[in-house]
Amino acid sequence: MSEIQGKYDYIIVGGGSAGAVLATRLSENPALDILLIEAGAKDTNPMIHIPFGISLLSRFEGIGWGYHTAPQKEMYDRELFWPRGKTLGGSSSVNAMCYIRGQAEDYDRWAFEEGAVGWSFDEVLPYFKRAENFEEGADEYHGTGGPLNVSKLRHTSVLSDAFVGAASYGGYQQIDDFNRDQREGIGYYHVTQVNGQRCSTAKGYLSQAKHRNNLTVLTKVAAEKVVLKDKRAVGVQVREKGSVATYFAKSEVILCGGAINSPQLLMLSGIGPRHELEDKGIYVHQDLPGVGQNLQDHLDAIVQFTCEAREGYAVAAGALPKYVKATAEYALKRDGIFSSNIAEAGGFLSSSIAGEHPDIQLHFLPAILNDHGRQVAFGYGYGLHVCCLYPKSRGTVSLQSNHPADHALIDPNYLSAVEDQQVMIDGVRIARKLLAAPDFEKFKGSELYPGVEAQTDEEILEFLRERAETIYHPIGTCKMGSESDELAVVDSQLKVRGIEGLRVVDASVMPSLIGGNTNAPTVMIAERAADFIKAAHEGQPIPIQTASA
Repeated sequence: MSEIQGKYDYIIVGGGSAGAVLATRLSENPALDILLIEAGAKDTNPMIHIPFGISLLSRFEGIGWGYHTAPQKEMYDRELFWPRGKTLGGSSSVNAMCYIRGQAEDYDRWAFEEGAVGWSFDEVLPYFKRAENFEEGADEYHGTGGPLNVSKLRHTSVLSDAFVGAASYGGYQQIDDFNRDQREGIGYYHVTQVNGQRCSTAKGYLSQAKHRNNLTVLTKVAAEKVVLKDKRAVGVQVREKGSVATYFAKSEVILCGGAINSPQLLMLSGIGPRHELEDKGIYVHQDLPGVGQNLQDHLDAIVQFTCEAREGYAVAAGALPKYVKATAEYALKRDGIFSSNIAEAGGFLSSSIAGEHPDIQLHFLPAILNDHGRQVAFGYGYGLHVCCLYPKSRGTVSLQSNHPADHALIDPNYLSAVEDQQVMIDGVRIARKLLAAPDFEKFKGSELYPGVEAQTDEEILEFLRERAETIYHPIGTCKMGSESDELAVVDSQLKVRGIEGLRVVDASVMPSLIGGNTNAPTVMIAERAADFIKAAHEGQPIPIQTASA
């Protein structure tokens, strides 16, 4: 029997990139009682906060969900590792900290083509600015005073410098800021860091709210289902310390579990495709065919070289003195190697089939990376990650069973669209050209991947099938859309169709992928949702255009 706990005005499920933002903003009203439930632990692992620690985070099982995909038919049935954060801050506590918003046209597409009315770029920009403390100062595109600190990197490798210098060799511009009008080109990434440390949503947002009397944060508490009564969400059933308990919500339950956990929890609660729920023995409260559909992700492949010089970030005996020095430098000044996010530079470029805007993103790493960092790679090297920004391939998240502890079945269906194959092939060719620039002459060793034998489109595609992986940007499984779209799960105010008192606020509501890293847009979505919820609570819904920056 479930133990009945107290009532709260709002219950937020998931303390990650969106949930931490929402809990902080809603608890600004002292009259509201907010409960934040997080399945993972507190963000106490020091490797979370040291930017360079990203190289080790995938090895800590306690801060990630440990997801794997279903066998990928176009990739020799490989089951790909899918890291997702399971700790306060969620994936913002384990990501590479790159601050990218995407292109203005991405949001205009949502608003004017995909049924997400009110989500055009002009309408979401104030929320990006509200969230941000841009260290270089406020202007038309950037804000100051927000919880999410955005800065330049305090340290870059000479290899990253060589990559940025290679822009002209490839015929590209050097870009100082990828979050403005001009994005096509190569440059250094801005990062979500403060004083040389990671600025996750737990650190940037929750740290300022955790002492509020009206905010309760529970960690190591796993949500099992939303409690429904007469087509209304009234609470959440959880498993806490081995026991089942139920927390009740007077106003709303808000799911912030991300593109995997949110659709899974909806389906476990009886909200989703009728045929799937009935097949798993789950009572159907609301037949919503789109739950778990429309899964999209950025597929990524690395063009990897060895380095003839002792530069970059290597696992090697000769590198030990450098790391000893770096330890002191970071301890005293929060500077040096350990302040690096490793993915220091990158760019946005166009494939042969691109439209008006870039459809390839690059991340340069002055290191050898194997299997998301789970395998130690000895020696010096560097690599250029290539990802397809606007994949045509669509996948699904479905239930393995009706048991909440069983992971969902994740099938991104990578490379099922021939367009995605072509973009990735073009990206590999562009990466090779950039790494052949004179800037790399004194560093360049042998090509590890794809290897010099892979020259034709068919051979490069073979490499992609064998070695491509996720770059951690799943979205779309509870997408926003109009009533006429049968696959739309939430409306433009992020309310779940057919169920009162229930919203989804996370990357799963994105109708389609934005052209870049997805963390900043997820924070923006939560900022907007906070305004929606506050206005609804006051009984005075306001047009979003009235929001201030």
